[in-house]
Amino acid sequence: MMSGPATKHIAVAAKIAAMMMLAIVTISTHVAPAMANRVAIVVNGSAITSGDVNRRVKLLQLQRERGNLKKKAQEQLIEEAIKMSEVRRLRASASDAQVNQSFARFASANKLSTKQMSQMLSQAGVGANHFKEFIRVQMSWPRVVNARFSSGGRMSTEDLVSKMLERGGEKPTTTEYILQQVIFVVPQSKRKAILGKRKREAEAMRGRFVDCNSTRQFAKGLKDVSVRDLGRIMQPALPGEWKALVEKTQEGKTTKTRVTDRGVEFIAVCTSRQVSDDLAAEMVFRSEQASEDPGQNQNSQKYLKELRERARIQYNN
Repeated sequence: MMSGPATKHIAVAAKIAAMMMLAIVTISTHVAPAMANRVAIVVNGSAITSGDVNRRVKLLQLQRERGNLKKKAQEQLIEEAIKMSEVRRLRASASDAQVNQSFARFASANKLSTKQMSQMLSQAGVGANHFKEFIRVQMSWPRVVNARFSSGGRMSTEDLVSKMLERGGEKPTTTEYILQQVIFVVPQSKRKAILGKRKREAEAMRGRFVDCNSTRQFAKGLKDVSVRDLGRIMQPALPGEWKALVEKTQEGKTTKTRVTDRGVEFIAVCTSRQVSDDLAAEMVFRSEQASEDPGQNQNSQKYLKELRERARIQYNN
C-alpha cells in the first residue's frame, strides 16, 4: 500500500475540522423544520434554492461566522457555483469516492462514525449532502487553479509524472482494485422487522460467492438485491467507510457485511494488483496539489474574478 504524502492528502477535512470541532459537539438534537423551497439564484444555468441558502446559513453558524449570514451564504454559494461550472468544464471534479473519503476522515477526527456525522449535520439543518458538496468544491477548485497557473495551462499526465520524478525518484506504487458492490435492500419502514433476516441472507451469499462474473446470476434468485459494478478504483480513492475492509480482503473474496442506510452490503474484490503507472502518479500528484501552496490563494482570487465577470447570475426576488 502507498505511504507518505499520498496518504495524508486530501487535507480538506482537517481544515474544516479546525473550524468546526468545537461547534459540532454542541449541535442541538432538535431537527430543523422543513421550509418551502424555491429557486433563489441561477448561476450559469445552475439553480441555487432557498433551501441551499438556509443550509449554508446553518453551516456558517457552525463555523462561528458573524454578521449578515444570509448574504454571506448567498455569496459563498454563487462563488461555488461559478467554480464548479469551471471544474465541470475541465472535467476536474473530485469523485464521489474521494468526497466520501474526506467526509469519513472529518467524522473520524470528531470521533464519530459517518452515520453519526450525517445525523448530526441533519439535526443542525445542514445535511450531509450539502456538506459533501461543500467538500467537493474545496477539493476540486485547487486542481483547476493549479492547472491554470502551472506552465500556462492544464498539465498533461506526462508533465505531472515528470514533475513527480524530478521531485523524488520513482513513480508511486499503489493498489488498483476492480470492485463489485452487493446490497441487500432494507426499506426503512421494515428495518426492525427484517434486518436480521437480511443479514443472514447476505452472509449466505458471501459464503457461496464464486467470482464477480456470476454474482448477478446468483442474485436473480433473491429478492431486492442490487449488484453494482464499481469499476477500477485506486487505493487512495477507496471510500473511507470501506477502505480497511477492502484492503484486507483477498482477490476473489468479499468483505464482511456492513449495515448501512440502504440495507446490508458487502463488496467483492474482483481483482487487485500493484500498479506503478502514470495514472497512479497523476492521482497522487493532483491530490498533493490540492493542498494550498504559496501563491495559490492569490491565483484563486484572480481566476475567480475572471470567471465572475463572464458569469450569468440571475436573482429571483
